Amino acid sequence: MSDTIFALASARGKAGVSVIRLSGEQAFDIAAKLCGDVPKDRGLRFLRADGVVLDQALVLTFVQGASFTGEQVVEFQCHGSPAVIASVCEALSVAGGRLADPGEFTRRALENERLDLSQVEGLSDLIEAETEAQRKQAFALMDGGLTQKVERWRTDLIRAAALIEATIDFADEDVPVDVSPEVSALIIGVSEDLSQEIRGSFVAERVRDGFEVAIIGPPNIGKSTLLNALAGRQAAITSEIAGTTRDVIEVRMDLEGIPVTVLDTAGLRETDDTIEALGIDLARKRAEAADIRVFLTVDENTGGFGVFPQDTDLILKGKADEGGGVSGKTGAGLDQMIGHITQILSTRIALTQSAVRLRHRTAMEDAMGYITAAVALMDDEDDGALVAMELNTALHAMNSIIGRVGVEDLLDEIFASFCLGK
Repeated sequence: MSDTIFALASARGKAGVSVIRLSGEQAFDIAAKLCGDVPKDRGLRFLRADGVVLDQALVLTFVQGASFTGEQVVEFQCHGSPAVIASVCEALSVAGGRLADPGEFTRRALENERLDLSQVEGLSDLIEAETEAQRKQAFALMDGGLTQKVERWRTDLIRAAALIEATIDFADEDVPVDVSPEVSALIIGVSEDLSQEIRGSFVAERVRDGFEVAIIGPPNIGKSTLLNALAGRQAAITSEIAGTTRDVIEVRMDLEGIPVTVLDTAGLRETDDTIEALGIDLARKRAEAADIRVFLTVDENTGGFGVFPQDTDLILKGKADEGGGVSGKTGAGLDQMIGHITQILSTRIALTQSAVRLRHRTAMEDAMGYITAAVALMDDEDDGALVAMELNTALHAMNSIIGRVGVEDLLDEIFASFCLGK
């Protein structure tokens, strides 16, 4: 019998209401020790310990199979003072509950097949989401967006492998003589979907972690002032002395729902100062790796920066109030600059797919490798067993994304399709 666990499910600190969750085989029995009788669905109950009333709470119950964890669950919606929370948790511990480890409720949901691996990751991302773009992406993952795609790919690969296995193991049965056209169509369809998903995963990963926008240019062109204007605070020191910024200063912000980290970099110039030279070298490296670069110049000429602008980068006159320029001091051109950045990033976000993590992409790339090998073997009629082996290995790569695949899937497809269980 596994432990019955409990924990505060809402944020710590004073609140109007706090939620304490109890989950496990003995959840109802333990709850009854505090509130006398456990409501069938929900109800107000006085919570007692040793005859002393701790609080009056709304008690909600979830039967096994109908809760987040898949176990019996009781939730206590208590008054949100630290004293009430501490007293109720102490009473649950004395009654037989155990304080949950970090993530243990979600782990039980995974073990009880209430969530798969990708949905668990989506839930984690949703909790951490800071912007609207991150919220949408995380919820789609938690809601099974990637799971549904993987299940479809698995179904097609299982079907393709089953057709090949049937021609090998049941050659004398009533099976199609030539299954290669259907097998090829299934494999190519999965391959094309995977290619698109892999491409979109790079942008999706940036949505999850945040895009980077680097402000670069010569010294005293207004880079730090511009960063401060974007941040709405004094994030970087500004000075008329050239070379003030020697390290990369990062400010994370929400630009119209898009997570962006803006980088203020050292002024790009030739220098004999060893420390400043290190800062300039770092500035160039970070600028090259950024998603968008904002070049601040004197005359819209980026020559000599050592970093070359891309099509989506901005080249603006620094400390300028007229058209084609931007000023962090006066705010001139700031809205136009932000509009350009958000438009470019929004266009990229539109290309995102359901896979959002390096782990997802690695698994899909592995599956693509096995599928490519299977396609290369398709032309040789004697290599049917090798084709099936490659497809089954691709299936196991899919398994690492959502956490399930089995031999029974393949056998069920064979017997269901060709009535071979006679």
